[in-house]
Amino acid sequence: MLLLIPVSRSFPARCSASTAKSLLLRFLPFLTWLPRYPIKDWLPGDIASGFSVGIMHLPQGLAYALLAGLPPVTGLYSSFYPVFLYFFFGTSRHNSVGPFAVISVMIGSLTETLVPSENFLESVNGSNMTVNEEKRDAARVELVAAITILTGIFQVALGLLQFGFVVTYLSEPLVRGYTTAASVHVLISQLKNVFGITLGEHSGPLSLFTTFIEICQKLPDTNVGTLVTAIIAMVVIFIVKELNHKFAAKLPMPIPIELITIIVSTGISYGVNLHAKFGISVVGNIPSGLKPPVVPNFSYFGQVAGNAFAIAVVGYAICISLGKIFALKHGYKVDSNQELIALGFCNFLGGFFQCFAISCSMSRSLVQESTGGNSQVAGVIASLVILVTILKIGELFRDLPKAILSAIIIVNLHGMFKQFKDIRMLWKSNRVDLIVWVVTFLATLMLNLDIGLGASVAFGLLTVIFRTQLPHYSIMGRISDTEVYRDVSDYQMAQEIPGVKIFRSSSTLYFANVELYAEALKKKVGEVPDTLKKAEKEKPRGKHCPARGVTSPPCSEVRSPPLSQGAEDGLNGPGVSVIKLSGAEGSAPPEPTLRTLGLPQPDFHAVILDFSPVSFVDTVSVKILKNIFRDFREIEVDVFIACCSVPVLAQLERGNFFSSAITKHCFFPSVHDAVLHVTGEQRQASVSTRPHPPGHCHAGWGGGRTDSQADPLPPCPPQEDRSTRM
Repeated sequence: MLLLIPVSRSFPARCSASTAKSLLLRFLPFLTWLPRYPIKDWLPGDIASGFSVGIMHLPQGLAYALLAGLPPVTGLYSSFYPVFLYFFFGTSRHNSVGPFAVISVMIGSLTETLVPSENFLESVNGSNMTVNEEKRDAARVELVAAITILTGIFQVALGLLQFGFVVTYLSEPLVRGYTTAASVHVLISQLKNVFGITLGEHSGPLSLFTTFIEICQKLPDTNVGTLVTAIIAMVVIFIVKELNHKFAAKLPMPIPIELITIIVSTGISYGVNLHAKFGISVVGNIPSGLKPPVVPNFSYFGQVAGNAFAIAVVGYAICISLGKIFALKHGYKVDSNQELIALGFCNFLGGFFQCFAISCSMSRSLVQESTGGNSQVAGVIASLVILVTILKIGELFRDLPKAILSAIIIVNLHGMFKQFKDIRMLWKSNRVDLIVWVVTFLATLMLNLDIGLGASVAFGLLTVIFRTQLPHYSIMGRISDTEVYRDVSDYQMAQEIPGVKIFRSSSTLYFANVELYAEALKKKVGEVPDTLKKAEKEKPRGKHCPARGVTSPPCSEVRSPPLSQGAEDGLNGPGVSVIKLSGAEGSAPPEPTLRTLGLPQPDFHAVILDFSPVSFVDTVSVKILKNIFRDFREIEVDVFIACCSVPVLAQLERGNFFSSAITKHCFFPSVHDAVLHVTGEQRQASVSTRPHPPGHCHAGWGGGRTDSQADPLPPCPPQEDRSTRM
């Protein structure tokens, strides 16, 4: 007997000092590792790594702020506050948090939609209309601050509720298809700065194609100076990055080509006055110093809640995937829920200081790892580099051409565009994942980043449902001299047990596939239940209960439940009387057997359902399973269930699955235990002179006695009980 006793747990009524300490260490992980920080071994590498990453933060922060439709200085703020805060809350030693292209373009699509430049047109000299960029930028900063704070709230809430698993709904093909499509959005959005043309702001579905068509239409208006500047910068940056990759083992640190390009181009722009002479657009004023925190405009929350949630999930998905890669490589653990909380606090607190939402950058994280970074101290060093820039150096970049920042953005997309190789790989390995990748890519291109993400997640879940609706059904056989059972169509050594059908589905059972499960079961056993039931209905039934003395087997041996008198009269038809046999006073007449009806008996006497893949059942599943038991019982075949987990058994019990005809004696811990039970009872029944109780799973099966005056029926044959009785 298998007895399950729930274990009660007691919790302290009040918070103890040890509990408070463990919570503090959990939410502030730096208190755990910082006291044990090996200064001599790790600090030199963290300093070198932090300085290298800080140099990367400067150009990328300026560029990604441009991508988000914000003033460049907000990119510097986003490279300082969140990076510094991550030191206290983060658990990954190598993740470089900060501005990220995909998140920036998601924010940029919102700023262009909710705060378009057309709302800030002002007349100059009574005729010309120009955009008041100062007012527009201030309004966009206010909007983005609300988005960032709301994103942080979502992330912290999900982390506290232990909802770190929400990212599991974003499969790797989905994330890679989404980021690839987002990189196309980024590329198209930066072409206006490469060609030096002015475009209208488009939003909503198909806005990407509208923007691209407008770019093509305005190519004749290209500013040659801007185009030449962008092309030269892209070529130089790309070549040096490839050299950095090729000679990574020989270089102490990557050549900071992005920073060098910014410094050189700013000097040339200032010396030659590119803005005045050639009309090349420049960054403009970058205020120095830090600004006090500002309370966000809460009226935006209702408008951006959905977008903020999408940004929160995508940002976390990218961050945790990178964090787990580095943790696996270097042998430490990353707490997924704490990472969600860490990102949430970085965004929530950063939103008060004019930051936009952040995530992790793969390029910066790889540099942090390759240059000797060992801990979050490298992030603190990087943030200090940005702090110095904000306080003293930032204002020197006012003459930086925007084309240079666009060139940096486009070259950094090189890694994402390599993800197009996934198509070939997925074609060979998994076509369903390929469909998810392609649909995600196309949906994100056509429906924009927010709606495209929702549509992609919905499609990904639909593929899971579709695959559970069409699982692999198999008849199992035993491999000789083992307790192993495999699909007889796949394994030549697997042989069916005589008289027993072992059926298995590769999926769980629920309302969407349980009817298909029942149909597949009947097909695998040869359509026997439906065929015999149809023949039984067509056969006249009143003629098969002969009077006393006739040599036919008596009706008292029938297994099926008796019909009511009215129903029996209706089946027999008019003028046909039913002869009651001698028996207990007032007992109902039993149903005929297949043999008394003259119908062929099935070549198997038991069906075993392998429930090892079943993780849950619903009310529809319970009803269909009861029908399966009933249908096979009507053709004198018993049904057993093997490998059913305790939670599923409990769900069946709550769903009123069990009755006098279906008991827990039908359940066995393994397929082999069920087979031993079935074959053992069959051997007992073949030599027994007494029939076993019909109609119950724990009874035997096979030929019974023809003596209508049989003694009271005995219990099951004495043998080892392997059922999961509770």
